[in-house]
Amino acid sequence: MLAVETIAEHRCFDGVQGFYRHASRACGVPMRFALYRPPQAAHRRVPVLYYLSGLSCTEENFTIKAGAQRIAAELGLMLVVPDTSPRHTGIPGEADDEHFGAGAGLYLDATEAPWRRHFQMYTHVVAELPALLAAHFPADLEREGIFGHSMGGHGALTIALKQPRRYRSVSAFAPICAPTQTAWTARAFERYLGPDRATWAQYDACELVRRAQFPGTILIDQGDADAHLDSLRPDLFAAACRASGQALELRMQPGYDHSYYFVASFVEDHLRHHARALAPR
Repeated sequence: MLAVETIAEHRCFDGVQGFYRHASRACGVPMRFALYRPPQAAHRRVPVLYYLSGLSCTEENFTIKAGAQRIAAELGLMLVVPDTSPRHTGIPGEADDEHFGAGAGLYLDATEAPWRRHFQMYTHVVAELPALLAAHFPADLEREGIFGHSMGGHGALTIALKQPRRYRSVSAFAPICAPTQTAWTARAFERYLGPDRATWAQYDACELVRRAQFPGTILIDQGDADAHLDSLRPDLFAAACRASGQALELRMQPGYDHSYYFVASFVEDHLRHHARALAPR
């Protein structure tokens, strides 16, 4: 069993907000994550909602800025927030580019050297982290949902679409919807996955939704004043969903940008969206 080190724990809305570290076999370095245990977790296992953060973020950004714990406590949701990449791997230049390497793991499993040795974020999120939760926390892994922001929204969409029978719910804030068609993500994909674009499709939400649909409604909030809107391309994802018959609620929010002020404004809606899907059947 992998050990979990407690970095800090804080009482929060009658639950516990914790920060933890473990030796990751997937990534080959210590990895950190934040986890909120709602008050209900003192008495029973509770559903798990994973949040994937965006470029340059850590496990702290959402945890500190979004204000999600109050609603999670009410709804009895465990919030799990992994870091966005391995760090301090020893790979030369790993932190030189904000769009690639440290803080920019893109929630994929790299296949190209030297990145494949450590940048296995898909396996970390989908397999390794849930195993830790099962061993160390009162997590009900029969009830899992996933959401995220920007790069993390991309991760949430692709992970849910690749495993549509596992996750009961998925949503995103301003996700990167078509990474194979966006210049900086395409450059990162080539360095992580190699030059064959056919292999990139497994991490592109527009490509995935054409092949297999998610059984529930996908919720996306997108600010119409987002400076990155031309790179995020929710329009392409909406078109792909229409063509495949995927249920999608895309809400264009007037005047909102890409910041955590935007995320905090709509996080309650997202938590309630997930809680409905994660309720006992």
